Amino acid sequence: MSSSTSSSIPSASSAPQGNFLRDSIDELKKVSTPTRAETMQATVVTMIIIVFLSICLALIDAVFNWLMGRVIG
Repeated sequence: MSSSTSSSIPSASSAPQGNFLRDSIDELKKVSTPTRAETMQATVVTMIIIVFLSICLALIDAVFNWLMGRVIG
């Protein structure tokens, strides 16, 4: 039995090198920047989440401080 070394799949070294740059530029042309309203909305949502999580962490910290005060002292 003889094995065939030729295949129909091109190796990485035989692929044209300019495709990566061209493909990258084509993909960057598809990118769209958000509008001012979208940016403001995302900022407000982010701020609300930050405030909510800060309050949650402060409450958890207060509970643990109270528990440790009861256990230790």
